[in-house]
Amino acid sequence: MTLGIAVLGATGSVGSSVMRVVREHPDRLRVVAMAAYGTNPDKLLREVDALRPQLVGVMDAAAARELAARVPAGVEVVAGEEGLRAVATHPDARRVVAAMVGAAGLRPAWAAVEAGKDLALANKECLVVAGRLLTELAAARGVALLPVDSEHAALHQALRSGRSQEVARLVLTASGGPFWQRDAATFASITPAEALAHPTWKMGAKITVDSATMMNKGLELIEASHLFAMPPERVEVVVHPQSLVHSLVEYCDGSWLAQLSVNDMVFPVQYALSWPERWDNNFPRLAPAELGRLDFHAVDGEKFPTVDLARRALAAGDSAPAVLNGANEVAVEAFLAGRASFPEIAGTVARVLDGHAAQRVGSLDDALAWDDWGRRRAGEALGGS
Repeated sequence: MTLGIAVLGATGSVGSSVMRVVREHPDRLRVVAMAAYGTNPDKLLREVDALRPQLVGVMDAAAARELAARVPAGVEVVAGEEGLRAVATHPDARRVVAAMVGAAGLRPAWAAVEAGKDLALANKECLVVAGRLLTELAAARGVALLPVDSEHAALHQALRSGRSQEVARLVLTASGGPFWQRDAATFASITPAEALAHPTWKMGAKITVDSATMMNKGLELIEASHLFAMPPERVEVVVHPQSLVHSLVEYCDGSWLAQLSVNDMVFPVQYALSWPERWDNNFPRLAPAELGRLDFHAVDGEKFPTVDLARRALAAGDSAPAVLNGANEVAVEAFLAGRASFPEIAGTVARVLDGHAAQRVGSLDDALAWDDWGRRRAGEALGGS
């Protein structure tokens, strides 16, 4: 039976991996709808020509008009937030891939869950900004939240080997980014080009900078706590430069289970799309005899305070992770634009959190309002940038 899927973020790095998996399994997967911001219309058009979805959503209205004039007959193009929502709730889509970066991807992902679609989740902000609300909605609708991040997909697989009450802790692995061995005294001189030179993964600019600051691990800690109903004190992070062990689970008897694969996003993407089954494929295989060694190191909290900032936000309450997320996005944008130094990213987030009294969030609008509050406060902290 063919699974109809909708893809939010079809032209990004995760979206490209989704398309590779779809092409690997044309008899099992069909893209019925896809969406993108519209910054790369030529790439989106190539995917539309190849896959012929019924519906294409484009956030940018001008890009949507341009695409509508070029798509094959029978393909409908819709624009704006309503267009993204239409893609996310397409009646023929049984599983939706949420891979649009940033808080803008939260509303269509929410709409998909509300419509009873299983959600393959690659957008970190969904669980960081509205984790409790989204997991409660998924439980109420009886749908699955399936992680696409390699770390959470690894945990999801390792957790299938035991009962939740048997789990002692979850351990997320971090590549460490390009700077984990760099002298902290030189951090103020780090350039955007250096931060974007990730040693093992090819990703978008924002998430690559998050990897360099290790904020991505802080966000993943928040995600893991929500996804797996795990108290934050039982979620840890270690640096694993080879990026081959994607995460580990320790059980109460002292046994550890780890998931390994080539560091390519096609593996967690296929896992999320094939679950609860496993499918064969022709993707590159890991050769254990050629690994040589696997290294693990503690996170240096002095050099990389972002993991502790995220843990602090999670412990504070509902609104604080949303504030953390908004502040971080603005600080990263300022760094990439040359308006802030590398250390100012974490410093700005810390200052914003210091000025926030956490509150319980009652709705998606509330969560997004706190995200916006964090953005505005970060802009003020950076001198209005």
